[in-house]
Amino acid sequence: MNRLLKPALLLGGPVLLAAGCFGLAPYYTTVAVWELRPILPVALAAVVGLAIAAGLGSLGARLDEYDNRPMIGLGLLGCLIGAIVAIGWITHTQYQQDRTLAGTLTVTTTPVPDLDDRIPFQVAQAQARSALPDGGDIVSDAHLPDQNRHATLVTRRGMLAGYATVLITPDNGGGQGSAGRCEFNHERADARAGGLFAHNLGRQISTQQRWVRFAADDIYAYCDHNRPLVVVPLKRQTGILVVTEKPAGVALYDGTTGELTITTDTTAVPGPSYPLSLAAQQRAATTATGTFTDWLFRRTGWELPDDDVNSANTAEYTLTTGGGRPTYVAPMTARGSATAISAITTLPARHPGLRLAPLTVHRLDPTWVSPTAIVDRIRADYQDLPNWHTITVYEVIPAGRDRWTATLGTGQTILYRATGTGTLTGHTPTCLHHTNGTTIRCGSTANTHGNGPGLHYAPNTTPSPGGIRPTPSPAPNDKDLTRMTDQQLADLHRRIADETACRLQHTCHR
Repeated sequence: MNRLLKPALLLGGPVLLAAGCFGLAPYYTTVAVWELRPILPVALAAVVGLAIAAGLGSLGARLDEYDNRPMIGLGLLGCLIGAIVAIGWITHTQYQQDRTLAGTLTVTTTPVPDLDDRIPFQVAQAQARSALPDGGDIVSDAHLPDQNRHATLVTRRGMLAGYATVLITPDNGGGQGSAGRCEFNHERADARAGGLFAHNLGRQISTQQRWVRFAADDIYAYCDHNRPLVVVPLKRQTGILVVTEKPAGVALYDGTTGELTITTDTTAVPGPSYPLSLAAQQRAATTATGTFTDWLFRRTGWELPDDDVNSANTAEYTLTTGGGRPTYVAPMTARGSATAISAITTLPARHPGLRLAPLTVHRLDPTWVSPTAIVDRIRADYQDLPNWHTITVYEVIPAGRDRWTATLGTGQTILYRATGTGTLTGHTPTCLHHTNGTTIRCGSTANTHGNGPGLHYAPNTTPSPGGIRPTPSPAPNDKDLTRMTDQQLADLHRRIADETACRLQHTCHR
């Protein structure tokens, strides 16, 4: 009996320990599976490589048991062949992962749907920072296109502290929006992503549903009246030899009661409930649209523009289509040294169910110029604006079809918006608008209406090709009417009358 008891204890101990960890530590087992599962193909490739090396080494030993040279030679050859097989296996597995994600891709020449503009990420975050509570840190920002707002999630400082508040910045088109807010109940809702012990939101999610995880950058929050709700887009792993990630619904954390709800129906959840990190993976997987060698040498697909215009947010702009659907939008260039925008990808930012959302690549014909070229044209056309040297072009985003929208402002204030064609051609390659949508003018005023070139345009006093010299007008800062000649005073009166008439009749062309 003792002889049977000892092996049973030796075997049963690890089994009971594993069962206890599985039952009592759902968070750690979930993390372990997520970290180890993608390593399985790598481990199998390493085993195959070692087996090849060992097999050839033993073959060399059998050839001549008194001489080690055949064994050493074949052993080294086996190591080389095994390494090649292992590296090839691992590389091809990565290719198959991208192929799985690229299976949702559709390439089309149809125009991009009309898209609404938004408050730039940098401006919204700057406005939120000015309204931060004491002892709070920003952990996430998200644009809620169906609410036309920007939400900022703020956490409390402390090892066992949860979230503090949600700041809401209205996308009012200009000025500094008044930041609304909703506060967390620190006693009932004291968990957060990355918290310790029972204050870890990931632990609570794993307790309700195993084998799902999330990326911290995908989390955002919004206010349901005075109740803060944290949205955690979830992901799951599928496959054995080719492991890929897919959506798994969302976890909703109530900031008032501390209740946690997991659902796959995200239609009623405002904002980008589809994992942003997964959308980025699908966009990057466009390189797998060709053969293995095309993928290996990066000959196919598209990539993000290599410039600093949208450095704060380079891709997956959360915009709203004309039908009110939130969409991830990213301008793309062809692989290589090209800087022109040759395609724009769109992907639903709210996609219910457990399947990958469809990714659409809209090929542009003709291609757009680079975002840097667009910004340079804006600066050239409107450099006569007052205090132009203090104005920054924050963001250039697609606006649908062949149009783009750029936001201009200073710090926390939006001053203007510019629109134009992606090719910078046509009758209105660029236009400048007030934040309320009214048009200021289209194009530069240089060398038009008697204006000459320069930073601050003034009347052109050089003779025209026909030999007629325009009549000088009073200097812009000359307010002393008594110093004007009769001709200058009459000219001033005429220009005031013309300007008043065109404004009242809405016929001003600038």
